[in-house]
Amino acid sequence: MLETIWFLLWGVLWAVYFVLDGYDLGMGTLMPFLAKDEFDKRTIYNAGGPFWDGNEVWLIAAGGVTFAAFPLAYATMFSGLYSALMLLLFTLIIRGVSYEFRGKVENASWRKLWDVCHSLCSFLPALLLGVAFANLFYGLPLDEKHVNQGGLLDLLNPYGLLGGVLFVVMFALHGALWLAIRATGGLKERAVATARKMWLVTLVVVLAFLAYSFVHTQLFGNYLKNPYLFLILIAAVAGLLACRAFIAAGSYWKAWAGSGVFIGCAALFGVIGLFPAILISTLNPAWSLTIGNASSSQLTLKIMLGVALVFVPIVILYQAWVYKNFSEPIKGEGEMEY
Repeated sequence: MLETIWFLLWGVLWAVYFVLDGYDLGMGTLMPFLAKDEFDKRTIYNAGGPFWDGNEVWLIAAGGVTFAAFPLAYATMFSGLYSALMLLLFTLIIRGVSYEFRGKVENASWRKLWDVCHSLCSFLPALLLGVAFANLFYGLPLDEKHVNQGGLLDLLNPYGLLGGVLFVVMFALHGALWLAIRATGGLKERAVATARKMWLVTLVVVLAFLAYSFVHTQLFGNYLKNPYLFLILIAAVAGLLACRAFIAAGSYWKAWAGSGVFIGCAALFGVIGLFPAILISTLNPAWSLTIGNASSSQLTLKIMLGVALVFVPIVILYQAWVYKNFSEPIKGEGEMEY
């Protein structure tokens, strides 16, 4: 029972991370296309500046849960996917540094360097996360000792790359909507226009990913056995459709919320489709890592659950306070910190 609870919490933590940091990554990816001058660039930095580090707390929490609740899966994942995960880590570090370093020197070349770093290190994490999770859904070549026999290039298969594209476009949609909330003037108008276009692109990529998943993975197995689980997929579809309706109505907060529901439920759809596996072996299903053979002791899981029940609400309250106080539209230079 505890293993199932922690598996679901693991999925929820990833879903929350994708919803919250997804718009940050999306704005950074779109910055070269939307920002026309220095004011636009600073607006984009300040639109995410008060939130990005708090958003990444959920990434740390998801990684920590993997380590503490499913240590064997953590060891297999971080040893077999070391290169990809280190690349993800370094890009996230550089993106964080770009927030702090860009404005330290009054020099156009210096700012351009960090703008390139910020955009590239927003695009790459989105792509890498999509590739990684698509490969988790598809499976990895794990042997009987749970050693990954593949390499970094093996992750760049058609399904993995499609997952990467999916994450990039849905985060770009999410980011454009957040910018529509926080920006003003021409930047806001360009963000809204981009959101309309990205919604259609996201829809096409989602349909392609679902079709590929149905044919080439076992993601739909749990859903076909328990049809009520399709409510998760229905909620994701409803969120995406609501997002488009609210964009048309000019209700950008509601559109962003709809996009968040879509991203969160889409992540949960994939996680529930994996259950009870965490890492699927494509060499032999018996060599897969599941919540049964990869979890920590019952005592460890009980202690962790107690800690989570205390500290997760504190993090939620803190982030709610931050979003309540720093989400107003940015209208002038005097409101900027970055």
